[in-house]
Amino acid sequence: MQSVFFVSLYTLLRREVTRVLRIWPQSLLPPVITMTLYFVIFGRLIGSRVGMMHGFQYIQFIAPGLVMMATISNAYMNVSSSFFSSKFQGNIEEMMVAPMPPSAILLGYALGGTVRGVLVGLLVMGVALFFTHLHMIHPLTMIVVIVLSAFLFSLAGMLNGIFAQKFDDVSIIPTFVITPLTYFGGVFYSVSLLHGWWLKATLANPIVYIVNAFRYSVLGVSDINAHGALVAIIGFITVLYLVTLRLLKRGTGVRR
Repeated sequence: MQSVFFVSLYTLLRREVTRVLRIWPQSLLPPVITMTLYFVIFGRLIGSRVGMMHGFQYIQFIAPGLVMMATISNAYMNVSSSFFSSKFQGNIEEMMVAPMPPSAILLGYALGGTVRGVLVGLLVMGVALFFTHLHMIHPLTMIVVIVLSAFLFSLAGMLNGIFAQKFDDVSIIPTFVITPLTYFGGVFYSVSLLHGWWLKATLANPIVYIVNAFRYSVLGVSDINAHGALVAIIGFITVLYLVTLRLLKRGTGVRR
């Protein structure tokens, strides 16, 4: 049974990674161009008027958040679109009736999305270095955070793909949920500037923990406890993984 699991996982992961690399002008290049514009507009033009934040230039402060914004959005979209395409073409039904464990299907898609998210994140990090200096104070923590964050939103993308019934459903969640959470996730500002109920509402946003944990690994500053943020990310992953795996086992959104 273990050999079936690993063969299934490897085959599906290889297919997903090959797809990402084969269409790199669509999967890797656009987010890099988009983030470059963010660095130019928010970092150079607007950032020069904002001044310092937490002892860093504004462009330095927002750079880790922009890296994570690109990472999680691409990890999410990769899995949601790929899984729904498999549903639309009927490929997923063949996987479900084959001796392919649901956990292998879930991990195959999620890890494929993680690979794309991490690749985009590293490319955006390289772009950031052309605009500002990043210290990379905790490189191991940086790697852990970017991988866990990409995996978390790959699972979220899988959940979207499971419930999506048409192509429009794949874009609804990123537009009306992921994008607002990202902009209110501390990418462009310090959470310490918030007070009262607004601060409490912000702390319910998982992207706040992702951005601050990554900012801590790069710059050494964070609005919340970095180790607590890592625990929160792992907690979100655990819940999403168990929920998504249960839905796959039940055939929700897959079996007709």
